[in-house]
Amino acid sequence: QTLPKIKDVHIVSTDESQVFLALQEWYQTDSYNLYQSDPQGVYYSVVLENVRSAKQPEESVVIDILEVRGIKGVFLANQKVDGKVRTLITYNKGRDWEPLAPPTTDMNGKPVNCKSPDCHLHLHLRWADNPYVSGTVHTKDSAPGLIMGAGDHHLTNFLLPVSFIISCNSPFCFQVFEEEHHILYLDHGGVIVAIKDTSIPLKILKFSIDEGRTWTIHNFTSTSVFVDGLLSEPGDETLVMTVFGHISYRSDWELVKVDFRQSFPRQCTEGDYDSWKLTDLQGEKCIMGQERSFRKRKDTAFCIKGRSYTSALTTKPCQCSEKDFNCDYGFERAQSLKTEGDRCFADFWHDPDSPPDDCHQGHNFESSTGYRKVVSNLCEGGVNKQQSAKQHTCPLLPPRGLQLGIKGQMLAVAPGDDITFIVHQEQGDTSSTKYQVDLGDGMRAIYQNLTVTDEPIQHRYEQQGVYRVTVKAENVAGYDQATIYIQVTAPLQEVHLEVVPIAGINQEVNLTAVVLPFEANLTVFYWWIGDNLQPKMSLGNSLITRFPEEGEVSVTVQASNGRSMVQDTKNVHVYDRFQVIPLAFSSNLDRLNPNIPEWREDVGQVVTKILSKITGIPQVSLVTMVKRGLPTTADLYVLPPESQRDKRSVFVDKVIRSYPDWGQFNFKSSSQGGVAGPGVWALSVIFLISLLATGSFILYKFKRKLPGRNVYAQMHNEKEQEMTSPVNHSEDTQHIIQGEEFIDDDLDSQTLGNAEGSPAFCSLIRIRTNTHYY
Repeated sequence: QTLPKIKDVHIVSTDESQVFLALQEWYQTDSYNLYQSDPQGVYYSVVLENVRSAKQPEESVVIDILEVRGIKGVFLANQKVDGKVRTLITYNKGRDWEPLAPPTTDMNGKPVNCKSPDCHLHLHLRWADNPYVSGTVHTKDSAPGLIMGAGDHHLTNFLLPVSFIISCNSPFCFQVFEEEHHILYLDHGGVIVAIKDTSIPLKILKFSIDEGRTWTIHNFTSTSVFVDGLLSEPGDETLVMTVFGHISYRSDWELVKVDFRQSFPRQCTEGDYDSWKLTDLQGEKCIMGQERSFRKRKDTAFCIKGRSYTSALTTKPCQCSEKDFNCDYGFERAQSLKTEGDRCFADFWHDPDSPPDDCHQGHNFESSTGYRKVVSNLCEGGVNKQQSAKQHTCPLLPPRGLQLGIKGQMLAVAPGDDITFIVHQEQGDTSSTKYQVDLGDGMRAIYQNLTVTDEPIQHRYEQQGVYRVTVKAENVAGYDQATIYIQVTAPLQEVHLEVVPIAGINQEVNLTAVVLPFEANLTVFYWWIGDNLQPKMSLGNSLITRFPEEGEVSVTVQASNGRSMVQDTKNVHVYDRFQVIPLAFSSNLDRLNPNIPEWREDVGQVVTKILSKITGIPQVSLVTMVKRGLPTTADLYVLPPESQRDKRSVFVDKVIRSYPDWGQFNFKSSSQGGVAGPGVWALSVIFLISLLATGSFILYKFKRKLPGRNVYAQMHNEKEQEMTSPVNHSEDTQHIIQGEEFIDDDLDSQTLGNAEGSPAFCSLIRIRTNTHYY
């Protein structure tokens, strides 16, 4: 059966080659449906709906269903319908459920105003958090038919619980206490010990030797103790128990041993027992296909059952009847049709005459009658509702449910990795089916009987890319097809985040991630901006954003291709006011530009440091960012000093006073906020002279062969080589330059500045007459 959407699942029991599952389906919040499997554990049918559940403080779920120990096939469950809860019992593993009959009188003999069908007994099916005390319902393998539990006889919410004794050899129960008690069975249930479940100290316990009909009070200690648990000595036959607890919350453990052996003068003999037959609440003796009788000690026999005691007495098989058969998979009992009795009808989605999944051409199968024998039912002869008179020949079925997967479940692999494809077909014939496999890289193959022989399909992709792998299963009756996509990609080595170091408030900023290796495909990018824990995701390597507030903002990008993940982080300083001067370099520098992030960062640091030395402007107020691509260009960011960030005219005037004899240039400017004009002209002259010197320095520095570094490109123009340092190059070695470590500490800005008159220097670097203000 194709089950609805499942929210949660719990395994209740796996005894006797059958599985009980509690499933919470999409429409349920505080209840589960109980499903029962076939003997193979493959197909499941509903046996009880809306079983109550509750969440524990540690988020674990407790489902109100309990397997009664001592008698196979007996379960208790609390069903919640329309907000009302009642306890149901089954004697045949869920085929039939009946409510527990409430007691007719309370423990004091007063009549109880609770009658069916409006009122039923409700037991609290809970387990104890403390492993050394019993839960609210207590059963034992060596005491079959005896159930002691706490509950009430109301249909609404839980009230103050009282304790009941339920006997499986009687349709009635009776109340024994007005409060919950911890229970311990001794001597195969011959002695029942009860201690009140309370937070106050105790010194008495109660015990019964007649299955709870009468109780005796015993002082187990002279000093009251807080009871933490009850333990019995090993063996079901023991009559010795230990009460452990503490006198106060600061005291050590107190252990009190209680020995009931003195209460029984002798061992029991066969004459001390009666027999009782197991019946359900309706008095039916044939349960699970058998009549079973058990030993029971007489109420007047004060003797010890001992180690040799066995509860089972005789078993007798019954003839099979309708009650020994449950509805088969795909069938359910029509509860609303009283005239139909126990008849099972096919569900709307099930075709009883459809062949099973393992039906192969040439074989025969029987269609289901709608019934199957209850698992572990031992009835013999009589009615056989499972036998079918309909014989069918297995037809040739088209393949259905074809699935294609990869061993290890990795759909992203590296070039050269070995891949094992797995083909699975859920339905249809396989012996006469051909499987056409297309591996997506030109390799094709045809297999016969592929899913039966489990022959693996192994392959290896050498080239990076995305490969579409398809398998087509086809026979005379039809075909089915499955497809998966394999990503073959090398692990990512690194990612570089490129972003302007300075940005204006609400200015559009482009974030770009450069991934190595460059041929990496199907890369997904995750962007974290500021303190936001929720990233933005993109398939492209760029993202446009804005920064609404002034300050320092951290930007992180993660690149993932399914096999690896790399990360880079940069900080962006957001200002209300700053200046941006676009810079352009001579085409000679383009020949040295490998267009990689490290080179651009190095050149930007060199330009910034030299300009700071030449102009006297603090280096923290200058930031040079070399842009990607050719021709080589850059943006120079000029920041006012910290103390004068809001007084830009003061900063510019200071620069004018420092260089009073320099000429003026005309500039086209775009502004965001007002800026004084004359200061910009003088500043532009400063940058022009500085950049002329910078150009010669960059060519000099980046033309040299530096130990342990790679040079990105080589200049072959002899005239330019004469202008730079006459250091020989290795034609097959490229060195990278790391910014500031190659700037001489004793750089003479005056010497560099004197180069302004040289035509050669003027040809190396130029400044655009376009300055931006923010």
